[in-house]
Amino acid sequence: MDDSRAQRMVLETALRDQDLTILHASTGAEALDLCARVDIDLVLSDWVMPGMTGIEFCRALRALPSDRYVYFILLTSKSDKGAVAEALDVGADDFLTKPPDADELRARISAGERVLAMERALRGNNALLTDTLDRLRSLYDSLDRDLREARSLQQSLLRESEHVYDEGRISLLLRSSGHVGGDMVGFFEISPGVTGFYAFDVSGHGVASALLTARLSGYLSSNSPGQNIAIVATPFGPVGRPPAQVAAALNRMLLTQIDTERYLTLIYAEIDRNNGRVRLVQAGHPHPLILHNDGSFTALGDGGLPIGLLDSAHWSGIETTLKPGERLLLVSDGVTECPNRDGVELGQDGLERMLRGLAGLQGSELLTALIWELGRWHGDDDFPDDISLALFDYGFGF
Repeated sequence: MDDSRAQRMVLETALRDQDLTILHASTGAEALDLCARVDIDLVLSDWVMPGMTGIEFCRALRALPSDRYVYFILLTSKSDKGAVAEALDVGADDFLTKPPDADELRARISAGERVLAMERALRGNNALLTDTLDRLRSLYDSLDRDLREARSLQQSLLRESEHVYDEGRISLLLRSSGHVGGDMVGFFEISPGVTGFYAFDVSGHGVASALLTARLSGYLSSNSPGQNIAIVATPFGPVGRPPAQVAAALNRMLLTQIDTERYLTLIYAEIDRNNGRVRLVQAGHPHPLILHNDGSFTALGDGGLPIGLLDSAHWSGIETTLKPGERLLLVSDGVTECPNRDGVELGQDGLERMLRGLAGLQGSELLTALIWELGRWHGDDDFPDDISLALFDYGFGF
């Protein structure tokens, strides 16, 4: 752009062999209108003109809405640093002293073309990146919806969070650290007055663990022999398989029928509600606790091997008897291994300290309060691992 037609023709002649499409404008307003209508790559503008100066034109050009960059070369006879700084500040890219040397003019334009080529390549990459991010966002949103639905489905495996019998009450709580998790707790009826009661924790997190959790829950959710791995049909009716044998059967199944590298920890208990007799097995899960009427605790079991690691693994059964008013509590390692802000894990002793402070609570109130106390210990309720709790209150008059 130049108000002198003769000067514009001189510049065009110098660029005739550059394979450029050259457009003319005699004023800043005319040039702005041209830039708004046509995709301009490079502007060569005089500094001093009547009406809109080159500086003002550059400022107005940069203010135009556009996703394309325009390289701006200013022709000037000015040489003081203040003028140069002003031009750079409003968006000029380069300067040429008037009258420009033809070779230097072509060299400066070639340099501008290289900058524009890099800008176009970057713009193309940005467009590709934006498109990829949009696709990923759409995929993430779809996955997030699926995972929320999977969370609801997994929670539905916990058919009842509380169940009341004449002889006692079962309370359950399940909380995943992510959308879905590997913990599960539950119960089922073996025969009149006899209940199967369990908690297990599949290694890992996420979808793979949740799928295995759902499959294993199926083996412990039915009340029918043949469908529930813990119930055996006899001529006299269904009876419970000894808990140690339940662990062994699950171990065989995991190693021979289910193609997975994951393992699980388990507490499985058979509770005779008529007399408080309990048979159980511990397979790598945190120790089950009996909460006595005087506020003391008894930790059952000696640890045991997790299920799904060794085909030669062996488990021993444990037997005890609950007195009326006593409770059997199962917790996952998301509780005992929950760290505080200093990275110190709660541990079995810490769990028992919490329970002493909650001794007056029963059922779901106790489990909810225990989660609240765990959040205080951790510093917030965003726990690093899945949390599952199962409680059997034994007594009469529920």
